[in-house]
Amino acid sequence: MCGRKVALAMTAQAASESSGMADRGTDGQTTFHGTDPDNAAAATISKSGVTECQARTRLYRHGVLDREGFPVADISEYLKDHSAMVWLDLRDPDHEDLSVLSDEFGLHPVAIEDAVAMHERPKLDRYRGYLLLTAYAVHLDEASGELATSELAAFITEQALITIRKDDGLDIGAVVGYWDASPDLAKYGVGYLLYGLLDYVVDGHFAAVQELDDAIEGIEDRLFDATAKQVSEVQRRSFELRKSLVLLRRVVLPMREVVNSLMRRDFALVSEPLRPYYQDLYDHVLRATEWTESLRDLVTTILETNLTIQGNRMNIITKKVTSWAAIIAVPTLITGVYGMNVPYPGFDKPWGVVAAFGIMAVGVAVLYVVFKRKDWL
Repeated sequence: MCGRKVALAMTAQAASESSGMADRGTDGQTTFHGTDPDNAAAATISKSGVTECQARTRLYRHGVLDREGFPVADISEYLKDHSAMVWLDLRDPDHEDLSVLSDEFGLHPVAIEDAVAMHERPKLDRYRGYLLLTAYAVHLDEASGELATSELAAFITEQALITIRKDDGLDIGAVVGYWDASPDLAKYGVGYLLYGLLDYVVDGHFAAVQELDDAIEGIEDRLFDATAKQVSEVQRRSFELRKSLVLLRRVVLPMREVVNSLMRRDFALVSEPLRPYYQDLYDHVLRATEWTESLRDLVTTILETNLTIQGNRMNIITKKVTSWAAIIAVPTLITGVYGMNVPYPGFDKPWGVVAAFGIMAVGVAVLYVVFKRKDWL
C-alpha cells in the first residue's frame, strides 16, 4: 500500500534532508522531493479514512474554510450541501486507494486510469460533469543542469478539486500556502483552488526558465575564454542544458492551451472576478513559453559557435605545425644535399661546413620572420 511504501522509503527527517534533491526512478524518469513531504500542510492530513496512502482534505462552506484533515469517507456527505467545496489530495495512490474516487465522487474508471497513467502529456480532458487536468511541476539542478519533473493529475468538479500526486515533487505545503494567502477568493468556488494550484506550478516553470537563462549566460561568458581543457566541459554543459530545455518545452508549451481552455465560458469554471487572475496566469505561461523557445535557439547557437571556435583553433594549430615543418625543412634540405657523396664547393675545406651552417641559419631566420609577419606562428 501507498502508506507502507512511503514509510519504508523515507522517514520525515530523511525527506527533509533530501529536500530539493533529484532522484532517478526505475523507469529512468527523473523526479525530486518537495519540502518535508510527510509533514507538509500537516493540518490537512486525514487522520482516518478508506485510503492506505496519505490523504489530505479541506472543506469550505460559503467561501470560508470550515474544517480540514477530516476522514475521506465523509466527503460524500459534505457534498450534499451545495455551498460546500472540498479539496482531496492523494499522495502516490494505488488502485485500491483510487476506488474512493468512484465511491465519493462518481468518477468514471477510465478517467481514473488516465489520471494514474505515467508520463501523460500536459492536457485538459473533458468528461461529463468534470474535467481532468494533467500538469508537471519542475525543478532544475543548478550544479548539473538537469531538469527533474513531477507529474500531477487533478479532477475538477463543480464542488471539488481532487489532486493526485504520483511522487513528492510537488510541494503541496506551498500550494496550501498559496490558498491561505488569498482566503477572500475562496467564495468564487473551485476555480479559486485550481488557480492557486496552477499559479504555483507555472511559477515553478518560470523559475526554471530563469535559472536556465542564468546558466546559459554563464556558458556564454566562458565560451571564448575557455582553455583547451575547459572546452569539453563547456560542450557537455551545453548539451545538458539543451536537453533540459527540450524537456521543459514539452512541459510548458501545452500549458498554454490548458489555461486557455479553462478560461472558456462554456466550462463555467472561471467566474468573472477570477478571470483577471487567470488572464495573468495565461500571460505568465506565454512568457515562459516564449522564453523557453528563445533559450533553445540560444543554446543551439552556443553549440554551433563552440564548434566554430574549435575549428578555428584547429586551423591555427595546423598552421603553426605546418610553419615549423617548413622551417625545419630548410636545414634538412641543406644537410641532405651536402650529405650526398659528390663533390661540391668547399667539399674538402673547413669553410664549406661553415657556409652550410650559415645557409641553414639564414634560411631558418628568413622563414621565421616571414611566418611571424603573416601570423602563422
